[in-house]
Amino acid sequence: MLGQLEGADRALIADMEAGVGNLTRMAAASVDALIIVVEPSPKSIEVAQRAASIASERRLGPVRFIANKVRSEDDARYLRSSLGADIVVVPDDAGIRVADRDGLSPLDVAPSGPAVRSLEAFATQLQAMCATAGA
Repeated sequence: MLGQLEGADRALIADMEAGVGNLTRMAAASVDALIIVVEPSPKSIEVAQRAASIASERRLGPVRFIANKVRSEDDARYLRSSLGADIVVVPDDAGIRVADRDGLSPLDVAPSGPAVRSLEAFATQLQAMCATAGA
């Protein structure tokens, strides 16, 4: 189905099920960027490392890590050292929890909250990265 969306003027962001199963079924070089969301816990890091390894083996595209629910600089250091990669840090943010609880968008609940600002900055980076990849 994703193959039907190919085209320079199209963009698709897919929120896949947690784990690595979807990656094993994707075609090589089928994405402009693979974003792996990881939390500062050993299990999450293990899954993120497996996902990055599969993406590399299958040549799915460049990998970026989003470190979610980061509560301290120690969390960020732990993730950086465990993944050996640059990460985008999304701080733990009460506004996200409230939005999730109330079934609302974080943009409606906390549009200037630290998590939203971090993700907006990342979206700008991602746009530039994908534009370069498509050029």
